[in-house]
Amino acid sequence: MMHQTHYISEPISASKSLSILLVVVGLFSSLLVAGSTIAAELPQNDQEIHLGVASCASGVCHGSVRPKSGSAVLQNEYVTWSRHDRHRIAYQTLLTPESARIATNLGLKNAHEASLCLDCHADNVAVEQQGEKFLLSDGVGCEACHGGAGDYISEHADAATDRQHNIDAGLYPADQAADRAKLCLSCHLGTADKFASHDIMGAGHPRLAFELDTFGILQPAHYLVDEDYRAEKWYGDSLVTWVIGQTRSTEQTLSLIETRLDSGGLFPELALFDCHTCHHPMSEPRWLANRTGLPPGSVRLNDANFVMLFALAQVAAPSLEMTLREQMTALHQAVARRQPLADLLASIRQNIAIIERDAVSQAGPTMPLRLLRAIAVAGSEDQFADYVAAEQATMAIDMLLNAASLRDEYRTWLDRLYADVSDEDAYNPDELLATMVEFNRLLSVR
Repeated sequence: MMHQTHYISEPISASKSLSILLVVVGLFSSLLVAGSTIAAELPQNDQEIHLGVASCASGVCHGSVRPKSGSAVLQNEYVTWSRHDRHRIAYQTLLTPESARIATNLGLKNAHEASLCLDCHADNVAVEQQGEKFLLSDGVGCEACHGGAGDYISEHADAATDRQHNIDAGLYPADQAADRAKLCLSCHLGTADKFASHDIMGAGHPRLAFELDTFGILQPAHYLVDEDYRAEKWYGDSLVTWVIGQTRSTEQTLSLIETRLDSGGLFPELALFDCHTCHHPMSEPRWLANRTGLPPGSVRLNDANFVMLFALAQVAAPSLEMTLREQMTALHQAVARRQPLADLLASIRQNIAIIERDAVSQAGPTMPLRLLRAIAVAGSEDQFADYVAAEQATMAIDMLLNAASLRDEYRTWLDRLYADVSDEDAYNPDELLATMVEFNRLLSVR
């Protein structure tokens, strides 16, 4: 589970630090309020020449030790990445004994030469796209997120060159929340082409978890939202970023169900399901009939992002909340029974697009508290008994308390919430329920 320290200058406490594994760092283009009008090609597939991190590291480009004044950018972006960003060690992770064990279990020669691993632990582009200074060992470097710089590197800092020109030349629009979500989710959740399957997890790979706003802020910012930034780029707040992150995560989950569910074997692709349905002590009762409509012994889809969408629909598109709940129950049951999914998935996608549109258009000072109340009620009704749902709820509550300027007031309670989800192996749904009941009580008297 993620740590929540990104909304304050110092951690809540060392004991509340929660483990984080960052493996690396659309469909609704006509409805995007905060995204590009045309979905950008992911950097790994952009067909541009990738020059390598060294091409950006000069002191007169992005390698200054300290930020520089009088420049449109900080110019210390490389130093921030190389010293503080966990993406810098993505490739080195493949050289650890743990990665060697995973590779051996999968029948691979090693992890650091396998595309299966490099696709998310490095800027794994084709050899013919690699420039003279390009090194796979740079890990998830500049061009893994910003696109191959072969065509834009000589002009992107020129004040006479507008942003669209750079994007046309291969710069990935990572400022756009929808495009950023697409980029991050391509590894932190997966795509039809690269995916941490149950085979990979069974070999030892950790479970994946992601939330766009929280994960983004936990990484040290290598940009400043100033007048120049606002003039050319998107700069939405955490609330809108969270909304788009949740809707795009659910859409990507639907796409994975569509393309990855059928494993071709006896079982479906189990990585799409809630790990803790099976991986818990047999002495602990974990059956949850209140949300899925499934009988005891069923393996449940990982629907953590959908649980957050229920609250979002309740606040921003109330006429769709019950429909979405019914559709998710139908999805759980259709997957369990191996029934056709195409029509149901299409209908769910349409409703997700409407919820995103309405939520973004209505985002304002009153929405955080309204969402907090919806999540508090859901939590007090035991809707977050699944660990993955509790994990998403915790990150959402943290962000929303900050957005509502209530974080200091509820800090002691938030410590308790983070303690409840600090260890997924020791997670106790009853303890979380008690915490959420208390939160609902506290909010009800405001």
